[in-house]
Amino acid sequence: MNLKTVLTKDTISLHLKGSTKEEIINELLDILVQAGKIQDCPAAFAAVMDREQKMSTGMKHGIAIPHGKSATIKDLVACIGVSDTAVDFDALDHEPCRIFIMTLSPLEKTGPHLQFLAEVSLLFKSAEKRSEILKADSPEAILRILAE
Repeated sequence: MNLKTVLTKDTISLHLKGSTKEEIINELLDILVQAGKIQDCPAAFAAVMDREQKMSTGMKHGIAIPHGKSATIKDLVACIGVSDTAVDFDALDHEPCRIFIMTLSPLEKTGPHLQFLAEVSLLFKSAEKRSEILKADSPEAILRILAE
């Protein structure tokens, strides 16, 4: 699994507007719909919210990784959104989040899903990378940061 093979400039948004967890998740799903990555938005929303009810995907350092599995997804898809304002996402460190990485996977495929989550968590342990992503001025800039 490689972030650079899953993400494209069409799956990155720099100015999320939502102020709640549900609004952010819906905006991220809209990115995936617009990019032609998912068709059944209600099923995808249900999958992500089901996962959120088990345990929040708000991590630490202002990052959330909402994710889910759905029978309507054929291959792992992902997107990144950066919010202009911090959003309460029930994070582990109780801090609001500004960087959101969403992934959806097919029900029967666990490997790529776990690899993706592991790669994301490693990547964002770097304070420098997090800072660069927050300062990025284009989707292409975020792709360059991820490639470094």
